[in-house]
Amino acid sequence: MDFFPSRTLAFYMAKMFIIRTLAVLALLVLVLQALDLLGESGRILAHPGNGEAELWTYVSLRAPQLVARFLPFSVLLGTIITLATLNQNSEVISMKAGGLSAHQILAPLIVASMGVALFSFLFNETLVAPASARLAQWEKVEFGPIPAESNIRTNIWVKDGNNLINARTVTGRGKDVRLQDITIYNRTENGLRSLLQGDQARFTDSGWLLTNVTRFDVTTGTEEKQAELLIGDSIRPDQFTLANVSADSLSIFALHTAIEELEQAGRPTMGLKAGWWHKISGPMSSMLMPLLGAVAAFGLARSGQLFLRAVIGMALGFTYFVADNFALAMGNIGAYPTLLAAWAPFLLFFLIGETVLVRTEE
Repeated sequence: MDFFPSRTLAFYMAKMFIIRTLAVLALLVLVLQALDLLGESGRILAHPGNGEAELWTYVSLRAPQLVARFLPFSVLLGTIITLATLNQNSEVISMKAGGLSAHQILAPLIVASMGVALFSFLFNETLVAPASARLAQWEKVEFGPIPAESNIRTNIWVKDGNNLINARTVTGRGKDVRLQDITIYNRTENGLRSLLQGDQARFTDSGWLLTNVTRFDVTTGTEEKQAELLIGDSIRPDQFTLANVSADSLSIFALHTAIEELEQAGRPTMGLKAGWWHKISGPMSSMLMPLLGAVAAFGLARSGQLFLRAVIGMALGFTYFVADNFALAMGNIGAYPTLLAAWAPFLLFFLIGETVLVRTEE
């Protein structure tokens, strides 16, 4: 039960594992960021006034997403490279000859992966969520300038009966919501009846007060201007603020608040609840990778099966990611309960990894 009989050996393996994981992550992010930038640079530079500074802004917002997405993959590949190297150099045989069990050999990597999981969670909360929200807002305005408020929402659509309301930007919460650049499509069953455009709108007890309103009547082709107009007495502020809630764009605490607001408004929240739990189970997937890639550590290197064992380790790891994404998708549409969608793949592959390790090595 002494999982660290040698402190020197534990630090040696953990350092080796971390260095290789970071090297793989840096390589993946560098290549994928370059490819992604090549694909998006045309759209970014198409907006008048955008240049090199906007390209670097895009990189600063996209890179955290790539790091968060491919960190578990990097842990898996770092595990396989580390264990395959140790096996190739007969270091695993030396450890087993010294009395270490398979779990004792893997213990330093699992502890190091716990640190990676904690870093991943904090990184997602502090950098990835704000960057994802900002990038989504920027894409909705076609990489044009957006206001600096942190709680801004862009290009929000709300349906009021047959009518459609589009707000270019939405700021604030509750009764302090402010809409800017509003377009209202007054429709009948047969088509468009009139078009309303306003600069700003604020919520009052009687409805929404629009300023600098321009009304265009489609049937007569006439245009009329008004300083103020009261509309939408049945439209609630939360219909704008909760229209597009994305779990990836909110921190775990902000997402919990948004879920409560949606529940109070009578809106479905199963998908967001699955996303909330996945904010915890997702980073913890790094802890599974040493266990799933452990098959690369054992077996005689000179038997010619080291490459096959590495392939088996990669197959187990990538199968986990496929199962995790599938379960999360099922949770988002309500087909799986939220806890099952977030935790079932983790627990299933933990048991698979332990079973393979115990049956083959212990």
